[in-house]
Amino acid sequence: MSDQSKGSQGQLFSDAAVGAPSYDEVDSDLVGYRGPTACAAAGITYRQLDYWARTGLVAPSVRSATGSGTQRLYSFRDILVLKVVKRLLDTGVSLQNIRKAVDHLRNRGIKDLANVTLFSDGATVYECTSAEEVVDLLAGGQGVFGIAVSGALRELSGELAELPAERIDGAPLHTTDDELSLRRRRRAAV
Repeated sequence: MSDQSKGSQGQLFSDAAVGAPSYDEVDSDLVGYRGPTACAAAGITYRQLDYWARTGLVAPSVRSATGSGTQRLYSFRDILVLKVVKRLLDTGVSLQNIRKAVDHLRNRGIKDLANVTLFSDGATVYECTSAEEVVDLLAGGQGVFGIAVSGALRELSGELAELPAERIDGAPLHTTDDELSLRRRRRAAV
C-alpha cells in the first residue's frame, strides 16, 4: 500500500525540514498528538478532524483509530497540513480543490513544504516556491491571497510546545529542556 493510499503526509516533508519538536531518545515517528490536541493546534473542530481522517484528506500518520476506545495520533507534519487546510477553507477554497492541492503536493513529493507559498483566487490553489513564480502569478491581474506555510509552521511549533504529546509505545515522553525548565525542575525537587 502506498503512502498516499494510507493518507500519510510523510511524502510532503520530513520532520527535519519543518522543524518538528525534538525529543530526547525518541524517534519522531513514535511521538504523536491526540485528536483534541491536533484540533486545538490547527484551529478546527473534532468533527472536521474526524471527517478528514475518514475521507483520507489528512489521516493520522502515527496511529490510526482501530476501533472503539483507540486514539488517533497525529504527527507534527499532519497537524501542519491540517492548519494549512483550515486556512484554505477560511479563505473560501472548496474542500474539493483543497483535496486536489494536497494530493498534488503529495504526488510531487515536496520535502520542504516550508519553502512553499500557496496562493488561491478562491477557485484554484497555486503553489509558488520562488519570488519569480509569485510575480508571474500576480502579473495576471487577478486578485489572489497567499498562505505562507513557513508562517503556519512557526505558529504550530510554538503552540505544540505547550500542548501534550505522547509516545505510541506508551513510554514516558521526555522533551528536551531548556535552562529555565531545568532550574524549575530542580527547585521543585527540593
